[in-house]
This record gives sequence, structure tokens and C-alpha cells, in this order.
Amino acid sequence: MKIWTERDHQNNALAGHSIAIIGYGSQGSAHARNLRDSGHDVVVGARKNGASWQRARQEGFRVAEPAAAAAEAGLIALLTPDMAQPQVYGQIEAALKPGSALLFAHGFNVHFGCIQPRADIDVIMVAPKGPGALVRRQFEEGRGVPCLRAVAQDTSGQAAERALSYAHGLGGTRGGVIDTTFAEETETDLFGEQVVLCGGTAELVIQGFETLIEAGYQPEVAYFECLHELKLIVDLLHEGGMAKMYEFISDTAAFGDLSRGPRIIDASTKARMKVVLEEIRTGEFARDWILENQAGLPRHRALMRARTAHPIEQVGSALRSRMSWLQPPVADASEPAGKPSTERAA
Repeated sequence: MKIWTERDHQNNALAGHSIAIIGYGSQGSAHARNLRDSGHDVVVGARKNGASWQRARQEGFRVAEPAAAAAEAGLIALLTPDMAQPQVYGQIEAALKPGSALLFAHGFNVHFGCIQPRADIDVIMVAPKGPGALVRRQFEEGRGVPCLRAVAQDTSGQAAERALSYAHGLGGTRGGVIDTTFAEETETDLFGEQVVLCGGTAELVIQGFETLIEAGYQPEVAYFECLHELKLIVDLLHEGGMAKMYEFISDTAAFGDLSRGPRIIDASTKARMKVVLEEIRTGEFARDWILENQAGLPRHRALMRARTAHPIEQVGSALRSRMSWLQPPVADASEPAGKPSTERAA
């Protein structure tokens, strides 16, 4: 597998073209600032006088309404939330110049046909594997978040090079750029969210918490064991994979993991994972989510209310309020603001 790095980016395929960032949320603001700092001409597309418009102007960007921003750009990055993108694309479609590039950070709408781009433009994707705040922070520190690159439509003959130049501008070539497809990125992203990262993890935590409570253990102790300490394990996995986790946990924990873990997450769990994956691949989940949005999110809101009302949330809130490292720093009233004492500076 080829990993594209800074050495592979010899020519700026976006030279002479402005970049329109449509949507100035977490990813949009990070992309815009990184690209500007990399020397690109950036214009932000946002609703006139809205919160994003005001914020982008305060941060020194030229700002225009989405269609106007798209009309002047050689590359248009559509970085609004997934469910808003089809409507926004409808607003900018006529303004896109033939031969320009339309870029996404997630393949959902193109892969599932919610957006069907014009045939005379490039359709590409650059997906940083981290939230916007991390993308910006790593760039400022001289590093970069790895990115995925994909091409769905190459009209210009330079679609892949344009995507690489965009990723380079984000700092992505410092972390490495891996080629994928819109289908692979979309389906694996949804699967990871639903089965492991969000859905699977949240359910495992809740079911473990409830099991201990129902057995008569204190909710606070159950919270520590099933949720609080999860961060310690995830950090080890993130930093060094399974090997680092086994290096730092006790032999007792490792033996329990190896001998009991497969009894919890077993072949039947994997079979259900395959069902969820099939629902993603066939578009069943996409249709479910699109219809839910069209209906005004009644099921989504009901499920969220039930989740946030769970006892683990009340117990956790009370315990976290006592964790000083989770609280914002308290300013010392005896010192002038912004001027630390000699002791602290040392």
C-alpha cells in the first residue's frame, strides 16, 4: 500500500486557483486556516451575517454567500453536515465552473446518490482521520493528521493531484495520505461508528454498568470500572496497539482479557456485526437516516433523551465534578491576568 508523503508532493495542482470552503464548523474552520497558512487563497462560503459568516470574517477571511464563493473558486470543499449537503449543493451547482473540483471530507452523499455532481467537474475526497481541532493543532505544531484520498470523477485529468495538494495544504502529507474509494471510506466509517467506536462501546459500557448495579454493587464503583477507566485503555491502544496495552496492564487483567473477552464478544456478536455492515452496504441505514431527518428526527430525539437520562449519566456527572483535572483552571486572583508568577513560570 502506497502512503503519500511530503516528498511525493512536487507540484501544487491548485496553483492559481482559489479554494472555497463551504461550511465553517469544526472541520471547515480548520481546513480554511491550514490552507491559508500553506499559501492558498481561501474564501469562505456561509449564510450572510450568520454565526459562521461573522466568525470567518473575525478570523480574517474573505466571506461570501455559498454560490458566490463557489463561482470564483477552482476547488470547492463542501464541509457542511451530511444532511445539509444536498440542499447546499443545489444552491451552488449552477455556479460551479466547468473543470473545477468539488471536494468532500466524507463520502456519504456521493456514495448513496443524495448528490449527483455535474459531469464536467472533478469529484474528490480528502478525509482527515481526526476532528477539526486536532487537524489544526497538529498543523500548528509542524505535524499533520493522516488523511484518506479518493476520486469519484476525474474530468480534468488532475483530480488525484488536486486532492493530494489539498491534503498537503492541510498538513496531511506530514502524517501520510492513503488512497481509498468513496464506497470504502463511507462504509467503513459508518461501520466503525455503529459497531465499535460509538454504538458498540456505549452499549458495552452501559450493559457492564447495569450488570454490576443489578448485582448489588455501588453505582459509583461501577462507573469507575466500566466507564472512567476506559480512557486509560483506549489511550494505550491508541499509542501502541494491543502490544502496549498488554505491556502496561497487569497479568491478571491480561489473563481475564484473553480468557473471558471472547465469551462476551463472540461469534454471534460478529454475525450481528455482519448484519449491520450489510445494512450499510445496501443503503438501508442511509435510507433510514435520510427519512428520519425528513420526519424531523423524532426517533433520534427520543433515543437521545433515553440515553442521556440513563443513571450512568447522573452518577458520572456527580463524580466528574470532583475530578479536578477535568475542570478548567482557576485563575489566581492575587496575580495580574496573563502574567504567571516566577514560581509557576519555572
